[in-house]
Amino acid sequence: MVDDFSAPLGQNAPRRRRFRLPFTAPQAIATVSGLFLLTFLGFAIFGRDPMGGEPIVTATYDPAKLPGATQSAIPPAAPITAAAPNGQKTVTIIDGSSGQRREMVVGAEGSTDTESDTPALQTGINQRLLENSRYGLVPISADGLKPWRVYAASTDLQRARAATMPTISLVIGGLGVGSAKTNDAVLRLPGAVTLAFTPYGSDPGKLIARARAQKHEVLLQVPMEPYDYPDNDPGPQTLLATASAEQNVDRLMWHMSRFQGYVGLANFMGSRFVVSDAAMQPIVQEAARRGLAWFDDGSVPRSLAGQLAGAQGAPSTTADLVIDQVPTSAEIDKNLAKLENLARERGTAVGMASALPVSIERIGAWAQRLENRGILLVPLTTTLMKSKSS
Repeated sequence: MVDDFSAPLGQNAPRRRRFRLPFTAPQAIATVSGLFLLTFLGFAIFGRDPMGGEPIVTATYDPAKLPGATQSAIPPAAPITAAAPNGQKTVTIIDGSSGQRREMVVGAEGSTDTESDTPALQTGINQRLLENSRYGLVPISADGLKPWRVYAASTDLQRARAATMPTISLVIGGLGVGSAKTNDAVLRLPGAVTLAFTPYGSDPGKLIARARAQKHEVLLQVPMEPYDYPDNDPGPQTLLATASAEQNVDRLMWHMSRFQGYVGLANFMGSRFVVSDAAMQPIVQEAARRGLAWFDDGSVPRSLAGQLAGAQGAPSTTADLVIDQVPTSAEIDKNLAKLENLARERGTAVGMASALPVSIERIGAWAQRLENRGILLVPLTTTLMKSKSS
């Protein structure tokens, strides 16, 4: 055996070879990070979440414990959907494999169940133009009557005058949340101004009844997905461009059940939703089937609402101008003057505004002198009828 004393000078003793990894620690960290990033991007790009990231709850129940139901009558693990027509409680049985649905009554008339949050029926509402949904009463066209005509605020005499004069319709949106600003708009603006309500007020029925008592026409603003959703969130039950038609129509039913007596629907936000034919088509179709008008607030130039409503035979119009986009007295007055010029040129003009104090004050002052200048302020349905007859 050769040791250090007997080995020739300048020659080292043989060393044991160490095992080395084919990569360094920084390379390993970079590789793992890259794989994590690629996995995340894959889920983000190819993963489908039609609910837009909204929370989902899965509920379980024991079919044998449902009132009036037996184990043999209900398939196991069938999801249910509650409804409350005519004082009864109903469940919708959905077969998980085939998707087949069937209704089953599980309560009796005269039940003392007090959990339903269905709004009370308002005065002045035609009950023939209402039907039950699982969320409550929603409008429907019946017996040749349509809500957009039945709840129109103008009289035959006013419509006859409008046919011979230039007209302007104004829609004030964003009402219902905040009773102070809503009451301000209801009481201080002329009855010919149309008021658009979101479905989120704590007691929307009372506010709507007050507005209609002051001769205002009412619109329901339906929250729709904007491009920056959910950072910019219109509110609960927002209609989503990525959701199925059935999901969006179901959400529309929730919105429509919040109050009654409106002449039509309008978008609330929706820059992404209203440009999608697949998303908008079933919503506009549902509105047309129920005899409702459609109002587009004009905030999205590429909106398909008017085109789709026309194809369905539903009356519709789009705002020509948002008069308080710059909320100053000078800009609002300037835009109101632009609306007057449009009305004189085309016969009709439609403006949109928010319930800002400055907007309400300037519109109120402007409306008092409008007819002296040869232009009539009319509810939205009068413009729709005038445009249709033209």
